[in-house]
Amino acid sequence: MVEIMKIIELNKSITESNDRDADDLRSKLKSEGVTLINLMSSPGSGKTTLLRRTVKDMDDVKIGVIEADIASDVDAVRMEESGAVAVQAHTDGMCHMDAGMTARSLGALGTDGLKLVFLENVGNLICPAEFDTGAAKNVMILSIPEGDDKPLKYPLMFEKSDVLLITKIDTAQYFTFDIETCRERALKLNPDIKVFPVSARTGEGMASWEKWLRGIVGDL
Repeated sequence: MVEIMKIIELNKSITESNDRDADDLRSKLKSEGVTLINLMSSPGSGKTTLLRRTVKDMDDVKIGVIEADIASDVDAVRMEESGAVAVQAHTDGMCHMDAGMTARSLGALGTDGLKLVFLENVGNLICPAEFDTGAAKNVMILSIPEGDDKPLKYPLMFEKSDVLLITKIDTAQYFTFDIETCRERALKLNPDIKVFPVSARTGEGMASWEKWLRGIVGDL
């Protein structure tokens, strides 16, 4: 088993001026040629599985991952096993990451040589959408088992996200989930959101998601 070298304990935000900190972090990362993606979802939606598949498929891009969670280092271990540079960030019970916490985690991760960094935010569809992390793009995951009504229940998450990944589409036959209905509801909240139905297990749809990522890395 791969041993994680760094676990960061994030007890509180460095400052209260989060929006300013987020803008400063975005500018710093852009100057360094590093693209930070804030990945948000409910627990169990498949964030880590999707990231592992993405890292393996994009093995020509140096990728780092910040695994934010209340406790444990399970996800960071799994990411390092997949070939990413990873650090575990413990939020000490907080339900989100903010810009100050993200900057501290990036400092521990180290960005030299990295082109793409994923922040796997704390798992829920409420708090993470309320705090700017300094990421270049916000990406959210909604899995088939969760239901297609989530845009109606958690509108802010969809409004704040640049991309919606509908995951576990290989299970669609077992659940009542209409992908087109979900897409329409998401677009009503956010006309600019891009929607990619994917399965990390089978690989279906992953090429479109990874093409978008490569475009973002090249543009920023």
